[in-house]
Amino acid sequence: MTTASDLADRKTVSRRVGVLVERRPGVTRWQREVWQPKALLADAPDADWRELRREGERIDYHAATVPLTLYRGEAEAYRVALSEKVPAGFVILRPSGQEEFPWKVHLVTLSPHEAALFEQSGEELVEKLALPDALIGWAGQWIEAHYREEAFVKRKRRRAPGPEDGEERLGDPRIAKPTDIFRAPTAGRHGDRT
Repeated sequence: MTTASDLADRKTVSRRVGVLVERRPGVTRWQREVWQPKALLADAPDADWRELRREGERIDYHAATVPLTLYRGEAEAYRVALSEKVPAGFVILRPSGQEEFPWKVHLVTLSPHEAALFEQSGEELVEKLALPDALIGWAGQWIEAHYREEAFVKRKRRRAPGPEDGEERLGDPRIAKPTDIFRAPTAGRHGDRT
């Protein structure tokens, strides 16, 4: 059993997580089939697209088991994920280039910020999934050991320099007359045209 003091000394901690992916027929002629992550399994054994269940044309696979790594500096992001109504993790699938299994599990993360970065590319498939209870407790211990709320510090406005500071507020200082503050400066008096 890992204690809070053990976790406080560590920079990272990992746990093996299995990813279940469903394959089903597509609903349009442009998409032959749909691949969608469906669940996470805590402490799952190794797998490489092992078929778990088949119902007609729907097939559930244990696609892979990958490490879910928590980092000390990301505790705030993990706190956001666990504070949702249904605590969630994120699965990122990348194209594999294979015909039979066109996706591969790239990453499982608890950081919604990291998942959002992968969503921006448009190449990866990102799916938000409910966390198993075992992972919620484990991540909660990590957050408790590493999350420190930063005190809010309101910025103070700096006063703009004014005439009392020896600086002119309007116009170009090279122009002598105060009535001509918006006139462009010239090279000299002899350059004036009448």
